[in-house]
Amino acid sequence: MPIAQVNGLGIAYDVIGDAGQPWIITPGGRFSKDYAGVREMAEALAASGKQVVIWDRPNCGASDITFDGDSESATQADALAGLLRHLGLAPAVIIGGSGGARVSLLAAARHPDVAAGVGLWWLSGGPFGLMSLGVHYCGGSIMAAWQHGMEAVAMLPEWQEVIERNPKNRERLLTQDPKAFIAKLETWMLAYYPRSDQLIPGLPNEQARAMSVPTLIFNSGSSDVHHTRATTESLATLIPTARLVEPPWGDREWIERMTDGAGLFVRWPLLVPTLVEWAQGATSGTA
Repeated sequence: MPIAQVNGLGIAYDVIGDAGQPWIITPGGRFSKDYAGVREMAEALAASGKQVVIWDRPNCGASDITFDGDSESATQADALAGLLRHLGLAPAVIIGGSGGARVSLLAAARHPDVAAGVGLWWLSGGPFGLMSLGVHYCGGSIMAAWQHGMEAVAMLPEWQEVIERNPKNRERLLTQDPKAFIAKLETWMLAYYPRSDQLIPGLPNEQARAMSVPTLIFNSGSSDVHHTRATTESLATLIPTARLVEPPWGDREWIERMTDGAGLFVRWPLLVPTLVEWAQGATSGTA
């Protein structure tokens, strides 16, 4: 498995396809590039003539963990841009779902030189959705460090994959000063606090209005409390180049994927035909 050194971090990645327009897929949650549906989506894109990067963000899969940066999403977005530059694949079409959509969007906004286009789905939003993220990503680690120290943090289920796949990550956790660690994660938690001037955490609305990269947004289901339909529809009005389309699945896709046990991203390959058709026209002059 290739490892790239990006911003002082070891980043695990794979490139699928030998040639063609570069694309990069970012999963959601803290799921790795090997989570069901991600590689299959990359293979479908490669079959259409694309060269596709799948990768483990910092704090995911086999990549290094880090607690630097103003927010976890911003740190991951900077790593995405750095990885594309390291591989010589910028500008690329940057796509992702859920947390991967947020990271993809932040990467394009913070590093416009690496983005030929942006494709997004399941954008987290709304008061409940955003505040749930803060607790989900930070709450357990804060509580464990506060009550029992860093050894307890290293035993949490949420850190087991990154420790098993990259054993040095255990030492990186254990060497954190508990008070500094808690303070950092509280800062990261506050990054998700709903703000009227930031529809997407970390992306000021004015910066979204200034974006010029071609952007395709798949609308969320009205039943999805974590990735609200209002968020996708509002983002489509903020970004001047955005095109809003309906996804190739029903309104309850997120709910059904959460409960069927097959994996949250297993149907992502269904998005490929729409993405490819959009990119052929929208990004032809930029990639």
